[in-house]
Amino acid sequence: MNDRILSKDAHLGIRRFFNLDANAYADGALPGTTKELLGLVASMVLRCNDCIDYHVLQCVESGYTDAELDDAFNVALVVGGSIVIPHLRHAVETRDLVRERIPEGTREDDNK
Repeated sequence: MNDRILSKDAHLGIRRFFNLDANAYADGALPGTTKELLGLVASMVLRCNDCIDYHVLQCVESGYTDAELDDAFNVALVVGGSIVIPHLRHAVETRDLVRERIPEGTREDDNK
């Protein structure tokens, strides 16, 4: 859908917002991988399952272990409270599905 939204005729404000979002996760004072983990926690607290899916995928592809993701899930639960529980379930399910496709220890950096 992003390709359709960002077609050559896309609204300038929409293109700018998407660019702002992409740049927010670029390496800076914090590495982009840390920012993805922050995005995951924020998405869980904000209860956005589409965002959770995206950030879980990014975190797994970045090489985060299940233990590290569990720590992040715990922070989201503590900050957001019990209303986050359904989204915690969703995040774990998504992680499991992503792990079937990208098992731990198979990312590019693991061989360095």
